[in-house]
Amino acid sequence: MKRSRFLTHSPVNFVFTKNSKDFTVEELPLYEFSGDGEHTIATVRKKDLTTWEMLNVVSSNIGVKLRDIGYAGLKDKDGMTIQHISLPRNFENTIKDIAHPNIKILNVTRHKNKIKLGHLAGNRFFIRLKKIMPSDFAKLKNALSKISNEGMPNYFGYQRFGKDGKNHELGREIVYGTKKERNQNLKRFFISAYQSYLFNEWLDFRINASRLIESFDKKELKQAIKMHFVSKNISLDSKIALELKKQTQFFKLFNGEAMCHYPHGKLFTAENANEEAVRFGQKQISPTGLLCGEKNRVSSADAFEIEKCFIDEKVKALGDRRYAWIFPSECEIEYDEEEAHAKIRFALPKGSYATSLLEEIVGAELKGNGGDDFFDE
Repeated sequence: MKRSRFLTHSPVNFVFTKNSKDFTVEELPLYEFSGDGEHTIATVRKKDLTTWEMLNVVSSNIGVKLRDIGYAGLKDKDGMTIQHISLPRNFENTIKDIAHPNIKILNVTRHKNKIKLGHLAGNRFFIRLKKIMPSDFAKLKNALSKISNEGMPNYFGYQRFGKDGKNHELGREIVYGTKKERNQNLKRFFISAYQSYLFNEWLDFRINASRLIESFDKKELKQAIKMHFVSKNISLDSKIALELKKQTQFFKLFNGEAMCHYPHGKLFTAENANEEAVRFGQKQISPTGLLCGEKNRVSSADAFEIEKCFIDEKVKALGDRRYAWIFPSECEIEYDEEEAHAKIRFALPKGSYATSLLEEIVGAELKGNGGDDFFDE
């Protein structure tokens, strides 16, 4: 499924081979470990193992039950990943002695709580792209700089939708009762993919609207944005676009936007979008998009007139909201001219996809374009 990008430079040619030298993911803990408590915290570096495979090695080596091991997220098999696990305190010494060629314990400390799924602030990535020409490196460098300064759209990555890209279609069929799925975990997974698809469609629409507002002058803008709204039967006065053009950031905010303090905080409604745009530009707050379902909070006013076109009321799963725009941090890039390698480092909040950032900086979709190997948390 094609998505509109924030950046508009021409595509970059590259080669990527997923291995422990060229791809690293490091968990960023949600909180600092206290150094004291009833739980042992181990920082584990693994290569060519899934998280589950690593946990099974730990369990069989030191005799700890799998249910007693805590972890914050699942990491991919290929490449090198660094993550934190928790165990009962009495395994503090034995965890240090694990002997496995693909597992190394980097650090051991203590904490009062068991690590639970989702207990991470984000992930830090290192990726090496090969066969990069100097002219293409200049594109990568400029693109990463712009993202570091201005942020980027928080699309769900293509891997959210399965190898054939049709998980959301299965989810929709389940929602409408044309397909039965007895496995409750798979059922929730497919419905979640459908929710993610609707979010991406909404975000794509908003990116295009922002592009129109940024690109057209006042004389042409009213007609251009009117046609864009009509494409989804959205009843908004096209004069709104003239007011939004006063906002200096790329992603334009509408009145009634469901905003959230960044990188975490409470939801609130943007009564005056142009005023809130100042704080948005300062990376203090960010707009959110809807994962439609039950018990969720919708936007209001003009923002809702757009949002409601991407809500399927037949979805009875639990709903949520997700940052529409994120601000990657720790962005660095360097060029090895002799090897023609670009070394890229960045950090993303949890739930965000490195493939979405990479698609922005290489200027192309990764699915079917050498990007099937990329993984994100």
